[in-house]
This record gives sequence, C-alpha cells and structure tokens, in this order.
Amino acid sequence: MKAFFIEGEETMENKGPYYLTTAIAYTSGRPHIGNTYEIILSDAIARFKRAQGYDVFFQTGTDEHGIKIEEKAKDAGVSPQAFVDEISKKIRSNWDLMNTSYDYFIRTTDQDHMKRVQRIFKKLYEQGDIYKGEYEGWYCTPCESFWTESQLVDGKCPDCGRPVQKAKEEAYFLNLQKYADRLIQYIEDHPDFIQPESRKNEMLNNFLRPGLQDLCVSRTSFTWGVPVDFDPGHIVYVWIDALSNYITSLGYDAYGDSGKMYKKYWPATHIIGKDILRFHTIYWPIILMALGEPLPKKVFGHPWLLIGDGKMSKSKGNVIYAEDLVRHFGVDAVRYYCLHEMPFAQDGTITWELVVERINSDLANILGNLVSRTVAMTEKYFDGEILNPGIKEDVDQELIELAQNTLPKVEAKMDEFRVGDALDEIFALLRRANKYIDQTMPWALAKEEEKKDRLATVLYNLMESIRISAVLLQNFLPETGEKILDILHTEKRDFDSIRTFGQLECHIHVEKKPGVLFARIDEKKFLEELAKETKPATKKEKSEKASITIDDFSKVELKVGTIVECQKHPKADRLLVEQIDLGDEVRQVVSGIAGTYKPEDLVGKQVVVVTNLAPAKIRGVESNGMILCASQKDELSILSPLTEMPKGSKVS
Repeated sequence: MKAFFIEGEETMENKGPYYLTTAIAYTSGRPHIGNTYEIILSDAIARFKRAQGYDVFFQTGTDEHGIKIEEKAKDAGVSPQAFVDEISKKIRSNWDLMNTSYDYFIRTTDQDHMKRVQRIFKKLYEQGDIYKGEYEGWYCTPCESFWTESQLVDGKCPDCGRPVQKAKEEAYFLNLQKYADRLIQYIEDHPDFIQPESRKNEMLNNFLRPGLQDLCVSRTSFTWGVPVDFDPGHIVYVWIDALSNYITSLGYDAYGDSGKMYKKYWPATHIIGKDILRFHTIYWPIILMALGEPLPKKVFGHPWLLIGDGKMSKSKGNVIYAEDLVRHFGVDAVRYYCLHEMPFAQDGTITWELVVERINSDLANILGNLVSRTVAMTEKYFDGEILNPGIKEDVDQELIELAQNTLPKVEAKMDEFRVGDALDEIFALLRRANKYIDQTMPWALAKEEEKKDRLATVLYNLMESIRISAVLLQNFLPETGEKILDILHTEKRDFDSIRTFGQLECHIHVEKKPGVLFARIDEKKFLEELAKETKPATKKEKSEKASITIDDFSKVELKVGTIVECQKHPKADRLLVEQIDLGDEVRQVVSGIAGTYKPEDLVGKQVVVVTNLAPAKIRGVESNGMILCASQKDELSILSPLTEMPKGSKVS
C-alpha cells in the first residue's frame, strides 16, 4: 500500500479528508475516449477539491479477473496474468497521457488486495450473509452477469443485448433480501446519496422496490480469480472482488484493525458510469452493511460519451481513442471537450467535427484570443509592465463584479459535479472580458497621452480577469492554466487570491511573445487529412511505409549522454525524471522505466538520447528528449554504448 499524503492536524487551510474514486477499468482491451472520459471528469473534481483545501486521496485502477479475461488470454496465446499486465499498463499509460493526478492505482491482481478480499468473503460467510447453493440460469460472459428467463430481453442480455448461455453450477450467494428494506430507507433518508436524481429513481423503482434476488458471488466454471480459501474450486465472483478495491486499498481488514488510511479516508465518493450504477448503489452498499461499515458518501453515475448518435463499439468500427485526439489537438483541448460537452444527466456526443468546432469557438477565439490581445497591448503600450493607476469608470464595475463572483459560482456547480456548467461560468468571465475590450477600446485610449493611466487601468482589469480565469482553469486544463499564469509572471495562483478583485501584482512584466495557446483549425483541411490517415493502406502503401530513406533517419538527432541525477516522478509511480549531461548542456528527460530501474541504479550510466524531440509535459513535469530502450513484452533494457564515449557524441 502506498500513501500519497502528509499526516497532520486539520487547519484552516485543510478542510479535511476527501476520498474520490473512479470505477476500476476492466482489462479486456484498449480504452477508448468514452472509457477515458471518467478519469478526466474525476481528475477535474479531485484537483478542484485540492484547490479548495481538502486532503484528497484520488484512486483509480484496473479490474483484472473473470472468465472473459481467461478466454481472451487463451485466444491471445498468453497467460491471464501476462494479458492483464499488458492491458493494465496501456490503461495506466492512457490515464497518464491525460495528465490525471491520481494518488493510487490499484490492480485486483495485487496480492494484498486478493488476501483482503478472501477475508471479506470468509467474514460474510461466517456471519451468515453468504450461503452455499446452486445456480441455474442464463449467463452473459461480456457482462459477467446471471439472468433469469423473465429478465432476458428478446432472449438476450438486458444490459448489453448479446447472446446468453444456459449455466448451472454450485455457487455461493449473498443474501440481498436481508438488507433490501434497510437500503431503501437509507436512500430515501439520504437524497444526495445517488446522483443525478433520475438515477436514484431508477434504482428504487426498477430494482429495489420490485424485490431483489440473492446475488451469485462465486463461480466454479473458471479459475482466473481470487480463490475462496475455505472451499477449493470456488472463485470469488467479480462483485465482491472488484467492488472491495475501494476499501482494500486503504488497508481494510474484515477481522482486525483497518489502520490509519481507512479510518482517515473512508467513506468515499464514487464516480462511475451509469451502466454499473446497480452494482455500486445496491450490491456494494449491502456488502458494506453486512460488514458493518459506513456506506459511500455519494455515488455519481455519469452519462456516456457517444460517437455521433450511438455508443462506441470496436465491432462497429466507430471508436475514437484519446491518444489520437491528443496527437491532433493536445491534452488540454481533449480534456476541455470531454468536460464541457457532457451534460449532467444526459449522454454527450463526440465527433471529430464537433471537437474542431469547440476548439475554434471556445479555446482559440474566446480564451486564446483574449490572452494574446491583452498581452500584446500591454507589451506595445507599457513595455510589458503591469500597472494599475486605479482610474475607474462605470464600465469597469460589471466586469469586476463578475470576476469576483466567478469562484463562488464555480464552487456551487462543482459541489453538484456539474463540471460542464462550472466551465461555462469561467468562460462567461472570459467572454465578458472580450466584450470589455470592445467597450473600452484600448487602441483609442492609447492615442491620447492624458488617458494613459486610464489605458493602464483597463489593461490591468483585463489581466486580472485573465488571472482569475487561469487560477480556476488549472483544475480543468492544468497545463493551459499554468501556462497563462506563467505568461503573467504572477505568484498569485490559489483560490484565496481570486476571492477579491485586484490581487494581481503591479510592476511585474508579462512574457514577451508567449506564443499561441490554441491555434484555429481549418476544419475542411483537417478532415481531409484525417480521411487520408484513417483510410486502410494498400499493400503497396504498406510496403512503402515500411521503408524510410537515409534522409528520414537523419532527421532524428541521437546523442550519448550520462545520467548525472535521477529521481522518481512526484506524481507517477512508473516514471523517472533524469538529468542527462550531453556535454554542452544538461537535459531533463522523463522516462517510463521505473518498473525496471531504480533511480540509484541509473546515476553514472551512459544512454542514447533523442535530442531534437519537441518538449512535452508528462504528468506536469517537462521532458526534453527521450531515452532509447529495447523492449519485449514486460522486459525492458536501456541502450548504452559498449565502451564509454565522450558526452554529446553523435549516434548515426
């Protein structure tokens, strides 16, 4: 168990613990943008809570057991463990790509988790909440769910619509009926427990009030899972195995002292997809009731991100992946689209055209243009110096009041997890600032010397509005928010500094020629290029693509460097941050090699570095190059010269 918090007494700045989880991703395949949406949403909530002063513990992870995994591994010709290791690595890499700030990544194949699950199962059995019986019904392998004849829809799984198979086997059952009335009462007494409201009504009216059937919680038809330690041949079924991750990660012990982490952080707030709401609002609370533990604070069932007018499906060939979106638009543009375009309770839609449209309208026109114009005018008229002579006019007041009220408005939206609406409040301020430019016409003020102080005041009001927006945007678009604050060269970056207007420091200078935050995209040209990119290659094209010329290779600049310093990445277990001496300079490089190498093993080691790679921020840390490695499945080896070479030696 790894803890990522500092123990200490609660202070005015620390509002206390806040435990936030996503559902753990199933390791059946590569995640698409619909799967990735949940971690982006949860990350925005976690970052915002931290900014408010909460001691946040943010957990995600992977669900790795079950017959579906066993079958996929067999088809792939590898062991189930090797299969889930590879998929879990891809999922975690995807979460890291999206710059998410999770504190702990749990895997249900972790030995500590499995042992704690066995103790939970045994405790429930010993106290009579789990009993042994026999199951006969219809089984859906993709959903890992049993159904009765009456629950089937047109003879198929009511959840996914796929075919089901007749199954009969000995099994253990969790007594749901014993706790059903108590759970109904709890939900009615805690109206915010299930959000949105429509989801709560669905659980009560469609499942709880009509009556629950006891839940099958063990299987004997496969072996890839947590063994029932007191009954060989039985495997703990997914509902107890996967759902228990939220407490096993904190050190929960069904028989003993669960320790500081559990006592400090439980109960949690769960962010999950609406398709698994039943498991988290019926099965999971009943398991906790049976264990005598507190129920989650809140379960938020977010809607789906649909492709066009349908759910993403690999079989339909309509999947969009986060990696492809990021390659074209950048991380923050993708984060913005996902967070802004998902309604609170209804499904959202994503298409390439809609992403381009939103980037152009909001990020390029409203945000990017405002920052660019304001910085350029400050540079042109005052040599980049921020001044505030305080020459106010009536037109200023509306902007100032809106700016001062933006934080409380955003906080109110975030309290309800209305993240898209929270972003709208920030962009309302940005729109108002753009309108303020049109109203005050700084270019006209600049023509009259006696109005120079008024011009400085107008630009200050704009800069302060931008700063307030950027402080808030850090929680949704982390790199963009930080970049804007860096452009302003301000140290005022926390929520306390945006509660009143006018906290931006004077006599500091904005960054000269800061570059474009978000460039406008030619939609027609982009879609034409995308069509070429996604068109299946012919045999001839594949052959041509497989070969490169010497000129192509010469574009890659490779040099020998010596690692002079190495440490773990502050926000990612699998990443290391190296300082590499290349002779004429020392470069900082972030590498995903922590699973193979320890920092102390690398100091003094010579490596081959790609030195003309564009700089990138990886989980918030800048990387200026790439170390070359050889890899085969989980094996990884850094490439080094056979004999020591002078630092900066070219590789060709």
